[in-house]
Amino acid sequence: MELVPSKFFITHSSAVSRTSDLNAFDKALIKAGIGEQNLVSVSSVIPIGAEEIEPCEMSMGAVTHCVLAQMRGTEGETIAAGIAYAYRKDGKGGYVAEGHIHGSAESLKEILSWKMDEMAKIRDLEFEDIQYAISELKIPMDNYGCCIAALVFTEYR
Repeated sequence: MELVPSKFFITHSSAVSRTSDLNAFDKALIKAGIGEQNLVSVSSVIPIGAEEIEPCEMSMGAVTHCVLAQMRGTEGETIAAGIAYAYRKDGKGGYVAEGHIHGSAESLKEILSWKMDEMAKIRDLEFEDIQYAISELKIPMDNYGCCIAALVFTEYR
């Protein structure tokens, strides 16, 4: 059985917790609208014909495939997590790069740009405009923090 995604959406968020980085991660997922799903991380291919849609509600407990970037940290740190994605110019689908750093969204965007450039070079192709979804967080004292970004597949053909 082949599962070929036909629709996806992009989401990102950040959150803090006084209890743990796991709780910060959970809160970030909830804020991003994907905290009630069973997330399965997949790699970086957007299938031919897959359409980007607005974020939508999904059934509680649904097994949900996504390209997920996350970064957790603790008080005083600046963290960022994000994705870059683009369709191929030849119309044959697209690709996603994810990343996370102890650092700024600006620095992460540069790193994601390098990753997308390398993906194009090793495949000998060109991309349409690259899109970015990046969260940055300066974690307050006495807190843990988490940033996430995801490309979430919602329907299959």
